[in-house]
Amino acid sequence: MARMRTVDAIVAILEKEGATEAFGLPGAAINPLYSAMRAHGGVRHTLARHVEGASHMADGFTRSAPGNIGVCIGTSGPAGTDMITGLYAAAADSVPILCITGQAPVAKLHKEDFQAVDISAIAAPVTKLAMTVLEPGQVPGAFQKAFHEMRSGRPGPVLLDLPLDVQLAEIEFDIDVYEPLRPARPAATRAQAEKALDMMFAARRPLLVAGGGIINADASEKLVELAELLDVPVVPTLMGWGAIPDDHPLMAGMVGLQTSHRYGNATFLESDFVMGIGNRWANRHTGGLDTYTAGRKFVHIDIEPTQIGRVFSPDLGIVSDAGAALEVLLEAARERKAQGTVPGWGQWADDCARRKGTMQRKTHFTEVPIKPQRVYEEMNSAFGKDVTYVSTIGLSQIAGGQFLHVYGPRQWINAGQAGPLGWTGPAALGVVRGKPGQTVVALSGDYDFQFMVEELAVGAQFNLPYIHVVVNNSYLGLIRQSQRGFGMEQNVSLAFENINSPETNGYGVDHLKVVEGLGCKAVRVTDPEKLQESFAEAHELLERFRVPVVVEVVLEKVTNISMGTELDNVVEFEELAERGEDAPTAIALLD
Repeated sequence: MARMRTVDAIVAILEKEGATEAFGLPGAAINPLYSAMRAHGGVRHTLARHVEGASHMADGFTRSAPGNIGVCIGTSGPAGTDMITGLYAAAADSVPILCITGQAPVAKLHKEDFQAVDISAIAAPVTKLAMTVLEPGQVPGAFQKAFHEMRSGRPGPVLLDLPLDVQLAEIEFDIDVYEPLRPARPAATRAQAEKALDMMFAARRPLLVAGGGIINADASEKLVELAELLDVPVVPTLMGWGAIPDDHPLMAGMVGLQTSHRYGNATFLESDFVMGIGNRWANRHTGGLDTYTAGRKFVHIDIEPTQIGRVFSPDLGIVSDAGAALEVLLEAARERKAQGTVPGWGQWADDCARRKGTMQRKTHFTEVPIKPQRVYEEMNSAFGKDVTYVSTIGLSQIAGGQFLHVYGPRQWINAGQAGPLGWTGPAALGVVRGKPGQTVVALSGDYDFQFMVEELAVGAQFNLPYIHVVVNNSYLGLIRQSQRGFGMEQNVSLAFENINSPETNGYGVDHLKVVEGLGCKAVRVTDPEKLQESFAEAHELLERFRVPVVVEVVLEKVTNISMGTELDNVVEFEELAERGEDAPTAIALLD
């Protein structure tokens, strides 16, 4: 045993737990921890410009690779409250991040001291654990419990609040005898797997719904193996996108009201059995439950017991880690395959592929100003299969979900439930930290981009290169489209006459000047025929300067993107009647 400050013990624990990537801002109430990071080494720190941005960076880092846990650090008071949006986004999508805040000394907590706020009470609803550590001797156990909570069951964020005197206190601690706790993860039984397969085998048109739990469990290969073994089509959710490659014959398309495919919705409405694995039946996926559930039976497999039956009651609920469930399902399915008792669903799979090959939305527009659909067509071509996309909310993200293609797990990184504006840029920086040397492309509308644009300076300072595609229509596009139901267009235009940049008049902010002022590079494109050229130029700038590069695409101001109120009531604004009319869009799998 050795006597040391609690903060020195904390840094040693972070190293042993494998959480060595931190994002944050120092301050008086957290400086002891920063002194330990400097003295001890082992934890790399990226200085953010805003603590909310730091929390989104930690979020993006966690999502970028299996096993990652990003750390966000801030001082007392507003630093903690700034983290709340980041904690909410992480909790909503089952992402473990560790937020550490400084705090006033213990004796001052009830005296309204400067920047003393009960952050653990504020953070409690959006974390798995929020704790102000009042005793120095509790520090190692608090961090041990924090990592156990983040990794056990449904993953999620934790906040630990450290009073200044607790950080400065000395304790007896030996890192060599500290051991991370084994995460608790439920596993499906063989009997449960047999029951689920019995129900599937009684169906004529079964589907697998692949949720984000499959990504979290690093179980995408098992999902694809099960689908291929049984010849059952797969519908990924937005959080599960990439669990099966978009060009796989059994990838049947996404389902939902917004980030969905025409063929995905059509296939789902034809199904009579659905097995959801690691998903939560999000409302943007299901739409109205009467339409979603009518005429089909459901098996729901989820790691969190209270998720079963939360949205609707399935015919069978199984509490299990997605990877463990797929393992036992595969074991049982292989035996049935060997026995020759698997039904023949080949015709159903062919029907799903045929819909995928024909029910496409149009993307190849040549108009100026540019239509957004064309942007995503060109992105698919320019960035290929190995790209990782990062996006959060708005018409840009919805259209991205409809038109982009994703070919592997953790190649679509998206704030699915919370959808906070401003998340995209800092999250992309965190992804770059987690995927060094790989192509990362962020996608934002102009409003999402403007929310936390200051974090681009972080990318310039620390050489975190990625391409940020900003589709600029100078509108709050999604809100404008939703206001049509009220017969109004109110407070949704971002346009103004810019006295310093007359060339942007009619659109307002000169994003190129802003980006360059923050130490990054930018390209503006106004002609759809120049999109490929602009993306290539962005890549060259990225390689040359190793900083974020923004490609601003000037769009027509008003474009309605397909969406609706029910799966059978999605309003299609641009679609193809027949396969082959718009070859760049379609993933044609049938001759």
